[in-house]
Amino acid sequence: MANPLSILLRPAALSYRVVVQLRNALFDHRLFKAWKSPVPVVAIGNLSTGGTGKTPLVDWVVKYYLSIGCKPAIISRGYRRESKGVQLVSDGQDILISSKEAGDETAMLAWNNPNAIVMVANKRKDAVTALAKRFAKRLPSVIILDDAFQHRQIHRDLNIALINISEPFFKAKMLPEGRLREPLKNLKRADLVILNKISDPKKADAIEKQVEKTGLPIIKARLKTAELVCISGAFITSEEARSMKNINAFAFAGIASPESFLESLRQEGVTIAAHRFFNDHEPYSVKKLQAICREAEAKGLSLITTEKDYFRILGSPYLIRIITARPCYYLKIETDILEGKEKLQEMLRKVVSGQ
Repeated sequence: MANPLSILLRPAALSYRVVVQLRNALFDHRLFKAWKSPVPVVAIGNLSTGGTGKTPLVDWVVKYYLSIGCKPAIISRGYRRESKGVQLVSDGQDILISSKEAGDETAMLAWNNPNAIVMVANKRKDAVTALAKRFAKRLPSVIILDDAFQHRQIHRDLNIALINISEPFFKAKMLPEGRLREPLKNLKRADLVILNKISDPKKADAIEKQVEKTGLPIIKARLKTAELVCISGAFITSEEARSMKNINAFAFAGIASPESFLESLRQEGVTIAAHRFFNDHEPYSVKKLQAICREAEAKGLSLITTEKDYFRILGSPYLIRIITARPCYYLKIETDILEGKEKLQEMLRKVVSGQ
């Protein structure tokens, strides 16, 4: 039986689809033209909203470029940031603004890649222009556009699309009825496709057969836990800080796929005694965090959140003080390329080699 809400939202989804396809047609027929950046561009994005593992992939790509001696710059919208216009988050030497002004994911990328230039802007072209002026004497080797598959105003030298294989790929629906930003057929606009969050190879194989029809290179990847980082010293033993096992936790997160966060913790041996989810990128309030801490204290639980949530909270010193009154951790995750790493690296190198 069809979901009544889905039926109500279907006309809006159909209208949205028409608008998206019209816009794409204008670019495809060059009535709208993409602007050419003075620096080579790699765009990383997806067809759906959130939950594809895009930020860890951006981090992986940045670290790869740094490892081969390139100077990367990251440009993002800085979703739900409290600042306006173009903001320089990091100049490749110092972090210049907080996660409130930069956005949680952008701040996280800047802190994890201190040698990369990081900027946020509502209009990415404005950020590229500002970057080229600010760093005219030391231009970066490559610009990585974060969450930019739908952003066609800037020409890209490599266009990467992610697919979360844990989502209903074949039955996906357009916004607002579903989570698709544009129809699946538009995947052909990519230069390569990354099938991400693979835990069931059989499910990945079924989607891979469909994607193979596009003729695009396919990379297979998953997200894996990196480490559990202690952010409050009180009540924590050195053994706990080294291992996730035998930790009884209250887990909380405001991300697109919180269930995968819980599953990652369980796989590492963490006991989830309680949890609370919020909307993706939802700002934390004093009231929300105090309620979490009270429940954790009453049950004798440690707090565990995601790295992205930690950076969102980090923008407010008062909120940090609330959660660090308890033993508190955040979980780092990273992209693990299962198949096609050499192909991905080859295509990334071509962007900066001028081939």
